[in-house]
Amino acid sequence: MSMNSFAMKLSDLRSAYPILIGLILWFLGPPMELDGSAYCMFVIFISTIISLLIRVLPMATSVLIGLSIAILTDLIPLKKALMGFGDSTTWLVVIAFLIAGVIMETGLGRRISLLCIDLLGRSITGLGYALCASELILGPLVPSNTARGGGIIAPIVDSMSRALGSDPDDYPESAGQYLHLVGAHANLITAAMFLTGMAANPLVSRAAQDVFQIEFGWTTWALGGIIPGLVGLAGLPILMRYLSPPTVGSIEPIRDEVRAKLHDLGPWSLKEKGTVLILVSMLLLWITKAVHGMGTTTVALMGLVSILVLKVTSWDQLVKNHKAWDTLIWLGGLLTLATALKDLGFISWFAQLMDKGMDGLAPLTLLFVLALVYFYSMYIFSMLTAHIVALAGAIFMIASNVDLSPYLVVGVIAYFSSLCGCLTNYSTGPIIIYFGNGYSRPTTWFRIGLLVSFYHLTIWIIVGSLWWKAIGWW
Repeated sequence: MSMNSFAMKLSDLRSAYPILIGLILWFLGPPMELDGSAYCMFVIFISTIISLLIRVLPMATSVLIGLSIAILTDLIPLKKALMGFGDSTTWLVVIAFLIAGVIMETGLGRRISLLCIDLLGRSITGLGYALCASELILGPLVPSNTARGGGIIAPIVDSMSRALGSDPDDYPESAGQYLHLVGAHANLITAAMFLTGMAANPLVSRAAQDVFQIEFGWTTWALGGIIPGLVGLAGLPILMRYLSPPTVGSIEPIRDEVRAKLHDLGPWSLKEKGTVLILVSMLLLWITKAVHGMGTTTVALMGLVSILVLKVTSWDQLVKNHKAWDTLIWLGGLLTLATALKDLGFISWFAQLMDKGMDGLAPLTLLFVLALVYFYSMYIFSMLTAHIVALAGAIFMIASNVDLSPYLVVGVIAYFSSLCGCLTNYSTGPIIIYFGNGYSRPTTWFRIGLLVSFYHLTIWIIVGSLWWKAIGWW
């Protein structure tokens, strides 16, 4: 049997896992004190999550199958099943994806990255800071951390590494491994810092509204994440110098190459200038919501309309952004499934079960334990989105029964939702791309990832808690 046919048979076998596990759970029946409808919804939900994890089918296909089964079994009425696709949370991400496509189409994202490298890249550590700066600028504007890290910055990092004489086969440790690790982990920090830093972040915001009835919107998210996030970015290039010491000498080849690439881009185009003006206006409106009262999605919609009216791009070009429409389907569907799981009582039952197991813990100790469980459970997930959908709402329900500030609970889970991606080489799209460039072995990535997790926990628990105390979260 050839390797290709063996891989195909293995893929066929994996595609049956969701069905097999769903049938096993179905025949086992619901546990005591759990309603049958809630259990059936759980079986559909967990089968969908498993399908997302094994990635045999596209995300949207897996979600639509789960949604269809829930409708056919009368667990969710059709009109209610479609509500997730019209939710403002879903459309915030869709619109942000469309705007991100314009940033990439106009070349603005690439120009920003190259300008940061030209400005800061006077040493190998300076190149690390340039990657962090690029992520920080693009983080609030490009909601797909895969598009931002894997589509814009990772190709530049690979090109930089090779220009320094470091490639996967020859001297990867001299520069390439260092730069790839900085780029990958900087991507996760900026994904954590902003509501629009990662596509699934709004799922946390929506769960916070459902469980705690608080609005953890763009401004609140950014306010809580800005100080620990900046501290994390500031120390990351230095940390990586110890975890993966580069040995390269002069980086002049990089500076020459970057200048050449900037020269090839030419002067700033009107479309780039118009995009920058719109993006800055959006950020200002998000930050000043308390003054004008416009919601995050409303501001994003205004930005998209401005892009079309000013003809930065055409509607025909805009609708070609298949990632935005793909996100509409999987995010809207997941939102519906997660809401149904809560409405039918499964989340509250599970929360009560977990609460009994942690009875007697002080509120802050309980949050600390839940946060660690949430963070390190990422080892068994291959997607940040699936991790959030599976666990964030349940943790909120458990924490809602104790005397803790909801903003503190939501903040910890919100930021850890992206930071936990540091642990493995398969946690999220950009990590897979950075690792796939071949500069690090799996054992090296896992070892450094574990040490980076300690770095994140130290900063976000110590610096974060002090900052959250200062802004009144607890």
